[in-house]
Amino acid sequence: MIKIITFVVVLFLFSCSNHKKLEDTTGVPLCLQNNIKTMAANPSEGLPQSVTRYNYKGKTVYYMVAHCCDKFNIVFDSACNILGYPDGGYTGRGDGKMPDFHQDATDGKVVWEMK
Repeated sequence: MIKIITFVVVLFLFSCSNHKKLEDTTGVPLCLQNNIKTMAANPSEGLPQSVTRYNYKGKTVYYMVAHCCDKFNIVFDSACNILGYPDGGYTGRGDGKMPDFHQDATDGKVVWEMK
């Protein structure tokens, strides 16, 4: 049993430390870059799976997909203010403040992804 737990922990740490930038992050707000770095340095924070840039209601926003189950996926504006949680959480429906996000968000481009 201890061998299995050790294997899972090592596998988890390896997967968390191995991430890749898909695009030059110069266009990504510095505060969001710092959020990713902080999460990467502390696996208990839950390193996000990806960050995708969208146009939403005339603004550039960043959709951060949570690392695991029952966590909210977050939408930030360019100043890293949280606009809402369009999905995720226990119900999978987010916080209800952005029910139209997936229909109205356009021009999605992944700017960072964990590999």
